[in-house]
Amino acid sequence: MFDAFTKVVAQADARGEFISAGQLNGLSAVVADSNKRMDAVNRITSNSSSIVASAARSLFAEQPSLTAPGGNAYTSRRMAACLRDMEIILRYVTYAVFTGDASVLEDRCLNGLRETYLALGVPGASVAASVRKMKDTAVSIVNDRTGITSGDCTSLVAEIGLYFDRAAAAVA
Repeated sequence: MFDAFTKVVAQADARGEFISAGQLNGLSAVVADSNKRMDAVNRITSNSSSIVASAARSLFAEQPSLTAPGGNAYTSRRMAACLRDMEIILRYVTYAVFTGDASVLEDRCLNGLRETYLALGVPGASVAASVRKMKDTAVSIVNDRTGITSGDCTSLVAEIGLYFDRAAAAVA
């Protein structure tokens, strides 16, 4: 995983070139948007428990068979594992948002997750639904402009949505 600066330097070095004006402008934009990015990560992190709990409540209300005897979230142990996995996915999404790069999400969280869930009999569609529910809540929290650095956050919110979409697609 490279941050934006290291990635630009590595690419320029691989080509044996100086860093271009376009790359410098891109890095300037990263710096200019960094406070909004950190505010968004802080918002999601500060509300992580409620994001996970809200998504779980909604999912289990829509799919009561998950918590019924024989369901994948039946027994407190399985329920705890489900909530833990949702929290881990959310945590890695915040890492991706913070760095502006999906590689940490892909490499350390999503890579092989679908295969693991298939082997364990975890319904991928239900996990994907929970990720989409977390996305809705997280985006709503970030879109609340109170306490967020002023400026347009449209592209940042879209980026956040893409990270959740990647996670949902990876487990479906």
